[in-house]
Amino acid sequence: MKITIRTKIIFLVSGIIAFVTILLSGSYAFMEMNDIESTLGDKALSTATYVAASPVVRDAFSAEEPSEVLQPYAERIRRQSGAEFVVIGNTDGIRYAHPDPWQIGESMVGGDNDRALLEGEAYISKATGTRGPSLRGKTPVRDQNGDIVGIVSVGFLIEDLQAAVFRRVALLTGIALLAVACGVIGSILLSRSIKKDMYGLEPYQIANMYSERDGILKAIREGIIAIDTEGRITLMNQSAAAMLGVQGKVEGRHIKEVLPSSSMDRVLESREPEYNQELQLEDTTLIVNREPIFKKGEIAGVVSSFRDKTEMMQMANTLSDIQRYSDDLRSQNHEFMNKLYALSGYLHLGRNREALQMIDEETNLQKQQASVVFGQILDPTIQAILSGKSSRASEMKVAFRVEADSQLDVLPSSIGKVQMVSVLGNLIDNALEAAGQHSTKPEVHFFVTDIADDIVFEISDNGPGLADSFETLLQKGVSTKSGTGKRGYGLSVIQHTVHELHGMLEYTSDEEGTIFSVYIPKHPHLEKKEDIS
Repeated sequence: MKITIRTKIIFLVSGIIAFVTILLSGSYAFMEMNDIESTLGDKALSTATYVAASPVVRDAFSAEEPSEVLQPYAERIRRQSGAEFVVIGNTDGIRYAHPDPWQIGESMVGGDNDRALLEGEAYISKATGTRGPSLRGKTPVRDQNGDIVGIVSVGFLIEDLQAAVFRRVALLTGIALLAVACGVIGSILLSRSIKKDMYGLEPYQIANMYSERDGILKAIREGIIAIDTEGRITLMNQSAAAMLGVQGKVEGRHIKEVLPSSSMDRVLESREPEYNQELQLEDTTLIVNREPIFKKGEIAGVVSSFRDKTEMMQMANTLSDIQRYSDDLRSQNHEFMNKLYALSGYLHLGRNREALQMIDEETNLQKQQASVVFGQILDPTIQAILSGKSSRASEMKVAFRVEADSQLDVLPSSIGKVQMVSVLGNLIDNALEAAGQHSTKPEVHFFVTDIADDIVFEISDNGPGLADSFETLLQKGVSTKSGTGKRGYGLSVIQHTVHELHGMLEYTSDEEGTIFSVYIPKHPHLEKKEDIS
């Protein structure tokens, strides 16, 4: 069973206050008891000294009946001082004055007279007399010559001393209980305030949320940055640090030190979110979302998420490539269905010669293409791309030729299948569209070789050529095709993918057509080549 933070705070604060209060109360009670005892002892001794030094007492010891003088005098002093008793006796310890008259003439009890009568000391002692345990002040009585003629004993009962201490302790206990009650109430209010600040969560729940948050931030591929109201970074996940090329601890640094082009401070001022904003960072374009953070209606910071636009376009193009494959399969199925319908018609009409001629033409064409695609090109991904595009070309009425001298072994593991689909798929599609729309006898030629250290792909068409410069066409959103919207990203994605493979993309173009060449090193450790346009 997990104990709640409120219970922990109440018990901790209340326990500390109770412990401190009991400790202080005990210490105070002990000091009070010693203080009261010391005060009463001093009072008893000073009273005894005063009585012993009185001329009335000195003269009374030379009278025939000392008790007649000493008894009323001692009683008057007792009442004035508040003492329990004032006893006066002679050197033999015989009482001349006592609060109980019938005790006069009896011997003093307690056995603590010797220091006064024999040594002449004035002192404080504890002893048990006729009225019980008492705290006593004793001093000798001297005559005119300084000789000891008697003793004075002034006392306060121990039980009176304890009663005085108890009254003080009772008052102190009441104050201590009040302090503990205030501590309990304060701890309850404190626990409520802390629980409210923690949004009603327990510490273990916060720890779990922190662990989950840390895992989520590491798993998210988007960059996440959060800043406070002063523009200082409070959070940056690993993806953000990788995209921005930041190393080391950045928490506490101003956002402008890490990302000078950031507009998060603008959101701090406007308090309005910003979505799908583009941020140019050297050669990378980021898609940025910025959201203000509010706490109790006041802005507490800004959180920003961003992702490489090129990656997003690569994902979109990958989905587009999948769609193209689906279309290619549909085209292939549609083309063969048409041929089957034609064959079926020939057979129904009894035109067997024409049917056989059509089968021979198709077989020869397929054998010619298959001998190159499946005999000299051994990589299944490239085979699949060429087979699909061949069907697509047939549907578009474009002659698609794989050069007879093409050859390719299985691609190394460093070259991804999705990357090749993106590069070759886009280039072949562009060539098919260019040839099909701008030529009376559209043709597209494909060539591949891996004889040297590089794998070389060539895609050529007999279209009208490219009017814009290579650098212009590589810009995102620029397209030679009609229409707007999603066009203008193919060549940009191709270039980015080729760079990822440490390769090179180049082209030649004139009014007779365009040739695109792709060079990809077989070994990933080779240095990245520069584009030549």
